[in-house]
Amino acid sequence: MKTLTQMGMLAKEASFETAKLLSPAKNAALLNAAEALLDNSEKIIKANKEDVDNAVKNGMKAAFIDRLTLNEKRIAAMADGLRQVASLPDPIGETISMKTLPNGLVVGKRRVPMGVIGIIFESRPNVTADAFGLCLKAGSAVILRGGKEALKTNSAIVDVFRSSLKENGLPEDIVQILDDPSREKAAEMMRLNGFIDVLIPRGGAGLIRSVVENSTVPVIETGTGNCHVFVDETANLDDALKIVINAKTQRPGVCNACESLLVHKNIADIFIPTVTKALFEKKVEVRGDENFLKVDGVIPASEDDWGTEYEDYIISARVVDGIDEAINLIRRYSTHHSECIVTENYTNAQRFLNEVDSACVYVNASTRFTDGEQFGFGAEIGISTQKLHARGPMGLNELTTTKYVIYGNGQIRE
Repeated sequence: MKTLTQMGMLAKEASFETAKLLSPAKNAALLNAAEALLDNSEKIIKANKEDVDNAVKNGMKAAFIDRLTLNEKRIAAMADGLRQVASLPDPIGETISMKTLPNGLVVGKRRVPMGVIGIIFESRPNVTADAFGLCLKAGSAVILRGGKEALKTNSAIVDVFRSSLKENGLPEDIVQILDDPSREKAAEMMRLNGFIDVLIPRGGAGLIRSVVENSTVPVIETGTGNCHVFVDETANLDDALKIVINAKTQRPGVCNACESLLVHKNIADIFIPTVTKALFEKKVEVRGDENFLKVDGVIPASEDDWGTEYEDYIISARVVDGIDEAINLIRRYSTHHSECIVTENYTNAQRFLNEVDSACVYVNASTRFTDGEQFGFGAEIGISTQKLHARGPMGLNELTTTKYVIYGNGQIRE
């Protein structure tokens, strides 16, 4: 068993080689890794079944089981994700700017690899593939620490990738995974300065808070998603119903699912019976204010409900006086992930876009679109809700850094 320091040294050495790879070599490695996933799907599913069985025995929620479970379709989607990353333009070496100074120096800004990226995540095995693919294409090595509930699955996936890299003459230490997912090891990883250049946490609020508060390695904070849908008085109510149901139930265990519903008071009597009926049909528990409690089956919301990311078939719901109250409530309870207004009023739409301070703000569309693939730049490593160094879905460009390159012809500073 390697120590974390040894893993860091191996990753650092591998990163030097990865940084030198040209696009064709990286793309070939990604395509080969995609095929290796498919060829080894039976092995991966077998390992995943052990993790899922243990999760069921331990009484984990249905939404958690859904995030953990792999099947042939989901493995094929992981392989497709690697192919998509291979098809994307390579950001490394891109010249972002170039100018000539009065003294004749030519100063350019170039996109370069991070080096070694550490990723601490919970029990979504697809993150393993996304992280490997994006980091490799971005010219970096990666050290992964997944949740204990998915240890066998993640280890099986990483074994497949390492074998594929080795078979193609590349350093297998481009990707490594901690075989000890304990909190102590995670804490040690957070202090691996000198080896890990940046750390990205991906998971629930507790995990992210722990990394942000305890890491001495620079952190890019991915956010939890207490996402809101505000149905304005001018909303097309058919569209509003579709958006709310999709945002809440299409996949409730993910960070871009709607957790809080706000309804304008002028349409409450019409919309509340319709939306609650549709939510109940989807087995969603509605926790509402006094206006929603007029509907049988709605249970009273507590103060904590307004700020909770459920990741489950639960939604909080309340009536607001108008757009001012909606914006103020979002400011108070939002995690700055994704928010939506359903409206036919141009002024209200623009106010919502301008005044809601979240990474992604929607007009008349489901929050479920907050995703790198949906936005058209392939797989992503997470949704950043901070303002430095990246915000929103983090794709290839967000996994790089820059350096200045300066061309001279003998200039010296006076």
